[in-house]
This record gives sequence, C-alpha cells and structure tokens, in this order.
Amino acid sequence: MPPMSPMTPIARNVVHFVRVLRAAGLPMSPAHAVDALDALRWIDIGRRDDVRAALAALLVSAPDERELFDAAFDLFWRDPDWEGKLRALLLPKVQGAMPPPKRNNRLADALAARRPPAGANPPPGEQERHELHAQVTFSAEERLRQRDFDTLSADEWGALRHLIRGHRLPLVTEPTRRLKAASRGSHADLRASARHAVRAGGDWTVWKYRAVVQRKPPLVLLLDISGSMSSYSRAVLYFCHALLQSRERLQVFLFGTRLTHATRALRERDPDVAIAALTAQVSDWSGGTRIGAALAEFNRRWARRVLAGRATVLLVTDGLDYEAIDVLEAEMARLHRFAHRVVWLNPLLRYRDFSPTARGVQAIAPHVDSCHPIHNLESLEAFARSLGEPWSQALTSRTKTTGGATQCN
Repeated sequence: MPPMSPMTPIARNVVHFVRVLRAAGLPMSPAHAVDALDALRWIDIGRRDDVRAALAALLVSAPDERELFDAAFDLFWRDPDWEGKLRALLLPKVQGAMPPPKRNNRLADALAARRPPAGANPPPGEQERHELHAQVTFSAEERLRQRDFDTLSADEWGALRHLIRGHRLPLVTEPTRRLKAASRGSHADLRASARHAVRAGGDWTVWKYRAVVQRKPPLVLLLDISGSMSSYSRAVLYFCHALLQSRERLQVFLFGTRLTHATRALRERDPDVAIAALTAQVSDWSGGTRIGAALAEFNRRWARRVLAGRATVLLVTDGLDYEAIDVLEAEMARLHRFAHRVVWLNPLLRYRDFSPTARGVQAIAPHVDSCHPIHNLESLEAFARSLGEPWSQALTSRTKTTGGATQCN
C-alpha cells in the first residue's frame, strides 16, 4: 500500500483519534500518531478488526486502558449514531436486572469537544453568538469558584468536577539525608575521585561530587465523610484523584463511624467511576462520625506504615464530635507525634466569627500545626498552591492558643 499523505482524510482522523484518547486520559504523544499512521500502511484499512488490533497494539500500554480504547474506537470509527451514543453516556441509566456499564465522562467530554472540520467556517452572526457565550461562561466560572460546595446544584457540580480535574500542581521538594552523584555539589566524593584518578594514571585534577537528594514528602489524607461533611468530602476526593493521577505520594483514608483505606479505589483513571465505587463501597458515607475511634484505629494499624519520611497529615473535618472527647484528644496528640506536621482543613473556617466552642474542635486544635478553610474552589486552590511552596512560606495561618482553645487566622 502506498504511503498515506498527512492531508488525507484517514490521516487527519487518525491524528484526531489520538487527540481524543489523550483528552480522555490516556498518555498519548505526537509520536503515537506518527506510529499509528505508519502501521496502517501495512494492513488492510478496509477490515475494521485489523485496524482496531493495530491501533490497540500501538496506543494501549496497560490492561486498564483497553476498555477506554474500545469505547473510543467504537464511537469514533465511525458509527453514524455516535452522537446518540454520546448522549446516552451522559444520561442517567434505568436500573434493571443487569448492572449498568461504567460511565466514562472523560471519553464523553473528549468526543463532545471535537472541533468542526477545517474549512467549515460559521457565518459571522454565529461567530458573534459564540463570543458572547464564551464571556458568559467565563463569568459563570468565576462565580462558581466562590460558591460553597454545600450549595451547588447538580449542573454546578458537573462543571466543578471538570475544573478540579484540571489541577496539576507540583508539590514542594524537601532535602533528605541521602546523597547522589552530581557534577557539582557540597560534598566531595573521595571514592569516585580516587577511581577516576587511577584510570587517569594518578592525575587528581578532576574531582567528583555528591549532592543532597530532593524528594517530595508523602501526604496522608484523613477525610471525614459524615453527613455534615458529605459535599466537601466529594470535592476533596476529586482533588486527591488528580494528585494520584500525577503520581504523587498520597495515601487516602475515609472515616465516619469506621476507617476505610481508599487509595487503591482512587487509582481508577476515571474520577467519576472511582468516587461512585467508593460511595457504594463505604457503608458509613453521610452517616454519623466518631473521630476519636477512627484516629485510634489509624494510629494503631497504619501510622507506622504510612507516616514515614516526614509525612504531612491532612485532616479534613469540621470537628463536630461529641463522643469520647478524651479519646479524641489523646489520639490527636499521638497522631501529632507520629507525623512531621498536621494540617487541619475545616470548612467552618469560612465564617469570619468562627470560634472553637465545640468540644471536638477544642480537642483537635492544640495538636495541629496550621489550619485552612476548605469550602469552595477558591479555598481549595489556595490550599493547593500552599502545597507547592516551602513550609516556611506556606504556613500563613499559625495557631494561637488563647484560653485553652486554638484559633487559626
């Protein structure tokens, strides 16, 4: 078969298919499109199964990516009713005898974002309508960033999920006690320098050095999923999913009346599927809260395993617990000894006149290093930016002890 020109329709469609896969979350690059075009030269492109097998061999690198690839292939190449199937992905399914298929909103969003073909210029009036719509969308997004998570409608939640998914913030690195070979550094490597001198006939004119290894400290999230925290917990879980997809060192634990380790479930590529599975798996979601008992189980079973390496604990709770306050205070003190630092994320701090009058808040406050409000997208983004700054700069809210209670400014 002769080489395909990059301007042919099939070549343009292959390139766009790779872009759709990348928008849906698969690790695609321009080199994948080039390889796919080259591979299609050696097969009969009139045989659909051969094209699917060739593209899957080049574009799928992990078993969990094959399901997403197959769904994208069936919708893109080239079902006349792909728009109807796309709408079906976004509509709620009627529960029947068989469980419904997993919704993949990323694939639906990637296909919905397809641009019109080149040369299809809309009339001037339609261009003006699009520009006006973009301005309105921008204003709506700005308002959405300031809306409290607990007051969002279903449509606003859908828009908020897309905004949170786009966050990719590099975490700050900290020096460790390990050293690595480097072209220059503060530590002379005598052994490497001596070996080089032996190879050079005894000439010590070249010195080797070792530098301090910089590493991102691990994060451990303890997330309250009780009834008063349900809306805030969902937003934080979407943020955590973005961190896990960025290969950050993060461990996630959920607690209401019991403790649940949720890190493995959040490694699912699609955040909607992951959080829906967690909601169905965790029996105490939107129920009561027993913070002291949950922290006791964490300290006993998990603390020594996950709090090594200068780990930072992110405690997300409103602190509204009225049972076993003495246990809560003792376990918070124990957690603070295990962790390098404890950061408290409390949605109640959105109130300017908030005061720690609840007994649970008074038990938690003396054992945290800093606290931040986390009630809307702006506060979540501000806290996320603090994770990318050195600790001395990020600690803008320090604890002040007044009258036995701790307040965060």
